[in-house]
Amino acid sequence: MPNFVTPLITLLALAGLTAPALAEDHQIHMLNKGEAGAMVFEPNYLAIQPGDTVTFLPTDKGHNVEAIKDMLPSGVATFKSKVNETFTMTFDTPGLYGLKCTPHFPMGMVMAIAAGEDLPNLETTRAVKLPGKAQERFDAALVGLGL
Repeated sequence: MPNFVTPLITLLALAGLTAPALAEDHQIHMLNKGEAGAMVFEPNYLAIQPGDTVTFLPTDKGHNVEAIKDMLPSGVATFKSKVNETFTMTFDTPGLYGLKCTPHFPMGMVMAIAAGEDLPNLETTRAVKLPGKAQERFDAALVGLGL
């Protein structure tokens, strides 16, 4: 074996040990009916790491995803997908994200995403009041996240 092969193998092995973890891609289905009832995101909560990507799939027609006002980490721009559009977003900023389906928000179609361990906007997000069923489901999502 040539003399450069062993150091090369060692270098490649060490590079693999120090490489950063790869960001994950998560999927959320937007459904007319799911395990929690009518008009739901499934799952309705997600704990991810900053840098992870989430793809929202309009599994059933008539859904979109939109940030809920005052339920985003500081500095994150509000966003809204089109109805029936697959929408992908990378969650780079740590914090808690409250999301809704615009047409079905009054029916309780909401979800929560916790990006990272540090959630600097947890209390301000909890202070936002949502309409009836949406508040009930958002509270359940926070419980699911252990918050």
